[in-house]
Amino acid sequence: MTWAWAIALLSIIVAVGFGYFCHYYVSFVKAESAVKTAEIIVQNAKTEADVLKREAEIEARNKMLLVRESAEADIETIKQQLGEKENRLAQRETKIDQKIELLDQRETNLESKIEEAKSRLSAAEYTATNIHQQLSNVAGLSKEEAKAALLDELRDDLEAESAELIRKAEADNKAKAESNARGIIGTAIQRYAAAQANIASTSSVPLPNDEMKGRIIGKEGRNIRSFMEITGVDLLIDDTPGLVVLSGFDPMRRELARLCLEHLIEDGRIHPTTIEESYRKVQTEVTQTIRQAGEDALYQLGLRGVADEVTHLVGKLKFRTSYSQNVLQHSIEMGFIMANMAGELGLDADIAKRIGLFHDIGKAMNHEHEGGHAEIGAALLEKHNEDPIVVNAVAAHHGDVEQKSIYAALCVAADAITASRPGARLENTEIYIKRLKDLEEIANGQPGVLSSYAIQAGRELRVLVQPSEVNDDQALLLARAIANEIEQKMKVPSAVQVTVVRETRCVEYAKA
Repeated sequence: MTWAWAIALLSIIVAVGFGYFCHYYVSFVKAESAVKTAEIIVQNAKTEADVLKREAEIEARNKMLLVRESAEADIETIKQQLGEKENRLAQRETKIDQKIELLDQRETNLESKIEEAKSRLSAAEYTATNIHQQLSNVAGLSKEEAKAALLDELRDDLEAESAELIRKAEADNKAKAESNARGIIGTAIQRYAAAQANIASTSSVPLPNDEMKGRIIGKEGRNIRSFMEITGVDLLIDDTPGLVVLSGFDPMRRELARLCLEHLIEDGRIHPTTIEESYRKVQTEVTQTIRQAGEDALYQLGLRGVADEVTHLVGKLKFRTSYSQNVLQHSIEMGFIMANMAGELGLDADIAKRIGLFHDIGKAMNHEHEGGHAEIGAALLEKHNEDPIVVNAVAAHHGDVEQKSIYAALCVAADAITASRPGARLENTEIYIKRLKDLEEIANGQPGVLSSYAIQAGRELRVLVQPSEVNDDQALLLARAIANEIEQKMKVPSAVQVTVVRETRCVEYAKA
């Protein structure tokens, strides 16, 4: 039993030792194999590194060769360009040398010509001295006397030529100025073409039925009498069905009366008390209408910084007329035309608009103050700190005071444009045409007149004369004679400019 256990224990020890030996041997073999494998990998890596190194060196050499070739090509190009520039410089130097030689030759020739001119001048002076001596001997004049006579003659000729040049220059400048003025005015009128509406002296009010006429008249006419006394307007009731007419030359009163009558008709109660109440109400309405009209006018022209009193007075112009032309519409048109002309001349359009809109503002208050509307309007604007240019232009637009700026001249021109067109102000067409014919007949009746034309709505009479029969001095006398005859025989609404034109034409034909 004991031997069996000993043998078994020995067997176990032998087996364990053999197993350990086998494990150690296998591990040793694997280690040897790993070392050999690592050596092979290192050797391969060294080989690949050498190959890559050689390839990199070759590529670097190739790049260096390419860069060197490119640099050599650039250097060659630069050398070629420098050679061309040197050639051009050499050519320029050659040309400059040639020009210098040519200038030297010209200088030499000029010096010789100067010497020749000096010799000729000396000969001329000698000849002149002989001529003066001969003239003195012949005419019995000394040298100083002859010289003085010659200078006087030359001075007279010079003055005549100077006068002719001055006259020609003035004529050219005047023609250019008139042409420019016509262009500016024409452009301004084209850019603003407002419709003209004449204001009549009557207004009509429709009635719902003919029975209303009796209620307006009232018992024994007391209503109509009270209405006319309160409003200051004539109320005309005729046989026209469904209509009554208000007549009055004051547009403000006529508008108040129209609104009052419309309120009474709408209310239906018509007697003296309701007439007074209605009239007071419409006065407030018209005041608001006036304010709104003033603000609308300022808005149309784009004006700001206007005092409340001035705005109110501008609105009142809606109910003012001048020769049946609405003053507010005329003033708005003035503002646009002046702004257009100012723009053409490079002036301040805002100042021009203010002048145009405010130029007749005195008409809204001249019944309350003494003096003309231009003076009153200028004083009002000055009171409200308007620009001095605006104040002067308003005061001077009828020639009452001196014009201190070009804006004042533009105001006069624009005022004439808006007022002088046919139809701008109420005038019978037949009377208008007859007046123009009478103007032309007066001119045509004068001796030496070839033809005449009334233009600018009768504000100018242009007369063409025969140059062989009328000289320049007679033309001036003819213009005065025609103007005097117009003043004696005709009644014109404005000044008439008489222009006498004397023209000489010389015609010649070149043969073909």
